[in-house]
Amino acid sequence: MISQFFVLSQRGDNIVFRDYRGEVPKGSAEIFFRKVKFWKEDEEEEAPPVFNVDGVNYIHVKVAGLFFVATTRVNISPSLVLELLQRIARVIKDYLGVLNEDSLRKNFVLVYELLDEVIDFGYPQTTSTEVLKSYIFNEPIEVDVARLPPLGPASMFMQGTKRMPGTAVTKSVVSTEPGGRKREEIFVDIIEKISVTFSSSGYILTSEIDGTIQMKSYLTGNPEIRLALNEDLSIGRGSASVYDYRSSSGGAVILDDCNFHESVRLDSFDVDRTLTLIPPDGEFAVMNYRMTQEFKPPFRVNALIEEAGQLKAEVIIKVRADFSASVTANTITIQMPVPTHTARVSFELESGAVGQTADFKEGAKRLEWCLKKIVGGSEHTLRAKLTFSQESHGNIAREAGPVNMNFTIPMYNASKFQVRYLQIAKKSPSYNPYRWVRYVTQSNSYVARL
Repeated sequence: MISQFFVLSQRGDNIVFRDYRGEVPKGSAEIFFRKVKFWKEDEEEEAPPVFNVDGVNYIHVKVAGLFFVATTRVNISPSLVLELLQRIARVIKDYLGVLNEDSLRKNFVLVYELLDEVIDFGYPQTTSTEVLKSYIFNEPIEVDVARLPPLGPASMFMQGTKRMPGTAVTKSVVSTEPGGRKREEIFVDIIEKISVTFSSSGYILTSEIDGTIQMKSYLTGNPEIRLALNEDLSIGRGSASVYDYRSSSGGAVILDDCNFHESVRLDSFDVDRTLTLIPPDGEFAVMNYRMTQEFKPPFRVNALIEEAGQLKAEVIIKVRADFSASVTANTITIQMPVPTHTARVSFELESGAVGQTADFKEGAKRLEWCLKKIVGGSEHTLRAKLTFSQESHGNIAREAGPVNMNFTIPMYNASKFQVRYLQIAKKSPSYNPYRWVRYVTQSNSYVARL
């Protein structure tokens, strides 16, 4: 059981606060934010998701730039509370359409109504969007999405002057279009988070993909959905030959393991790799999968650091985009720790560089190179000259790195995992709802050693 639940903004403002048991001091939100803001323990820059202050356990997740926090004095399962916080955030997003500070403030009555149904006296009751619809009576106040700033690398796809959300939708599951019309749309996002580690010579040491098929439905009458996946999809490492990403046909896609939402029926999955389901209300994961077979990583990263005289060194970081020129990666951030005795850094960007910035984070002792976008097939280089405050007595390369890269690539997936078609059971000959299927690749852990 939990004692309190609250949501804080990035500035520490208390947006939502509910005290269920009266066991924790009222100033817990301020104590939590001060601790997280100035966390310096265990040589970590960020506070862990669970920590204890004066006998109070603080458990939190950060979603869309907001802190979702639960407090308790009892010895409770941290994973249970972390999952509860994630589900609360998901339910609120389902009902508000957009999850941010503005939407929470405008809909605080609806949010408190949801919390009263989700948690009773500190005990979770239900986090099902579909079940909650019969108990929730307030209508959401919509927020103008076009005016919202992007919340992070994965939050927006840039298309000219328009911004398209990176995950399924930005409308409430309980709202209708102007005029009382019901939206007839279904959104499917294939989101893959890839982890790759390169050796100092550029060879791949480890590679893994964690993927999700995310769905959100605005279809009236709960029609049956058929989702067809790759015909050559195999599950289990011993079920097919080794994947060869260099073949023109793409080769068989081999998943190490996967799991499905409870609404999915697998009657014909073994025969034609088709999933059948009646989608529940709200955004949900149809399928989660993991893949460790060999795949072609979207970027090649090489980094080098060498001495360049007394108390000086030079760093060269090269990034090459190994995907089609028709695809563009967005909001790329490359970070590299440098020796602790680094005093100054001067940067040299490539000639004609547009949308690139480089900075030395002196407190954290790391370089940070940001690129607004990278077009497929292009290569970019950063040179940095380091000045040390004292002479190094060890190997500089061992004191620096590794290089870590974060990015988002819309309409690209490294695994070749695909949705062949999305079929909706027809209620009438004229029934033809919109279907949106999109692919997103993000970095989970993209590391290059020196």
